[in-house]
Amino acid sequence: MSTVQGAGVVVTGAGGGIGAALARRFAAEGARVVVNDLDPGRTKAVAEEIGGLAIAGDASAIVEEARDALGGPGSIDVWCANAGLASPGDAFADEAVWAAAWDVNVMAHVRAARALLPEWLERGSGRFVSTVSAAGLLTMVGAAPYSVSKHGAYAFAEWLSLTYRHRGVKVHAICPQGVRTDMLTAAGSAGELVLAPTAIEPEDVADSLFDAIDTDRFLVLPHAEVAGYYQARATDPERWLGNMNHLQQKWEGAGA
Repeated sequence: MSTVQGAGVVVTGAGGGIGAALARRFAAEGARVVVNDLDPGRTKAVAEEIGGLAIAGDASAIVEEARDALGGPGSIDVWCANAGLASPGDAFADEAVWAAAWDVNVMAHVRAARALLPEWLERGSGRFVSTVSAAGLLTMVGAAPYSVSKHGAYAFAEWLSLTYRHRGVKVHAICPQGVRTDMLTAAGSAGELVLAPTAIEPEDVADSLFDAIDTDRFLVLPHAEVAGYYQARATDPERWLGNMNHLQQKWEGAGA
């Protein structure tokens, strides 16, 4: 029997891309799935496709509605904090861009955890899935708000795991590089240079998550090479920064 058979699952940002792939996979594994997205039309379409429940709106404000839809207190077993903003820009990006990136990419996760942790800790089980990005382990040229906020998302997921794993809360941080979604398109020329050459399908990300669920593994790396990059960053940061700066110069030379 699947690990998530019969589980109540919420996937935010599930109107397309990685979120939709996660929703489809959870449904295929026998879970009861709430599909959430800001776009009501896309939310409804994915929910109808998988036989799930549609709740449109801000991911930060749907916990109670999702809980009621799944059956009341204690009905949410898995929360997939997938909604995110691919915010480009440098240190001079507008304050509103920085604030939005932090709110969606970090604080939405914090708010969900605040709402879910009391019941999960009381019963001794729950699963929090954070769609982070390899940018949360490394960085991304041309996208300071995105990179910084994704580091925050990873740090929060890591903190949740180390704090509550002995109390039955399982956490997974998904850190892919390029994935063929609207977010990759939104990354513009930097995405074309850095991410597009090795981009994978959203379904590949869902497969990686379920591999991690099966082995109870925190860090989910759909691109296996990210592990080597992460190790290089930690063991020789000067060399790693130099290599990244060469990539930055290449991007600038290409007319960024």
